Amino acid sequence: MRRMLLFIFLIMLSTEEGNAQNKLTIIIDSMPAKPGANFFLAGNFNTWNPGDKSSEFQYENNQWVLIKNIPSGHYEFKITRGDWKTVEEHKDYSPMNNRTLELSGDSTIHLVVGAWADDRPGGNKLETHTASPQVHILDTAFNMPQLGRRRRIWIYLPKDYATTKKKYPVLYMQDGQNVFDAATSYSGEWGVDEYLDTIKNQCEESIVVAIDNGLNKRMNEYNPWDFQNFGKGEGEEYVDFLVQTLKPYIDAHFRTLKSKKNTSIAGSSMGGLISLFAALKYPKVFGSVGVFSPAFWTASGIDSTVLADAKKLKARLFFYAGGKEGGTMIPDMKRIEKEIKKESKSTSKQVIDNSAKHNEAAWREHFPEFYQWVFCKH
Repeated sequence: MRRMLLFIFLIMLSTEEGNAQNKLTIIIDSMPAKPGANFFLAGNFNTWNPGDKSSEFQYENNQWVLIKNIPSGHYEFKITRGDWKTVEEHKDYSPMNNRTLELSGDSTIHLVVGAWADDRPGGNKLETHTASPQVHILDTAFNMPQLGRRRRIWIYLPKDYATTKKKYPVLYMQDGQNVFDAATSYSGEWGVDEYLDTIKNQCEESIVVAIDNGLNKRMNEYNPWDFQNFGKGEGEEYVDFLVQTLKPYIDAHFRTLKSKKNTSIAGSSMGGLISLFAALKYPKVFGSVGVFSPAFWTASGIDSTVLADAKKLKARLFFYAGGKEGGTMIPDMKRIEKEIKKESKSTSKQVIDNSAKHNEAAWREHFPEFYQWVFCKH
């Protein structure tokens, strides 16, 4: 009995040590003045919530300070003033990569904010647009009746679209601000248009439709389930908008191949989560899915949904994650892919880049692998 009690005590002790909290103190030494503003830390420790009240800086002794108790691990983060329109940038207003921290004990770090995105000269835009001539704004305020909102929609048309009568497959992408144009992104662009402008005959050309995220509504629209940090999930309504409103409009106004085989969807982080959910809810609509760095840790119902709906799913599924994204990203992704394989007749491909972080640069690098796996001759 004593040995058993000792064994249980040792297990409890090791668990407590594994979950030990470190005191992290972050001090902003200098930043562009913003009288009356509030400042927040958004990162992979709080699902990138730009206005998380539990990660709000406090003004103490003539400086802005944030103290958090978090476990050891790899962290990425940025400072905001409450939303992604106000995220920090370099002093020259160029987007900056995520800040990183390897935390293994109590630490104090000092930061300098160079500029705020909404202070860019000429408005919230960079001087140089990078979208190719094949990219067009379909609508700056496309109606989303399922959500009672409006949203900017982008569309990429292949180079020969205007000179042929050819019909094309369609790829729907989330976070449209970051798909084509560095001037509208808050952390770099995927470069989808640059890649598609250069593909050769071995790959099918496609139309790409990119939907802007809802900024402060992004975490709600991209999650089908309620989440404590953000409130009510609106993912059901969002994918209904994609299938019931947007796709019929695209098919009616452009030369598209309407079948499931020729309809694809992709996104990253929360966008990866909602893209997979769209295929689970509408298995007769989407024939392939790009699931990049999926935020499954925010999705309380993802396992039960896979168990209930994956039997109806027969699609090509591309799963990607980076080794430096932290948290449970890779284990969660592997678990969901395994569950789908077990329950469905889908074909899947898994890519893990051990050196990659959670950012647009990584997704830009691996987008061609997804596209070639879906649209190229095999």
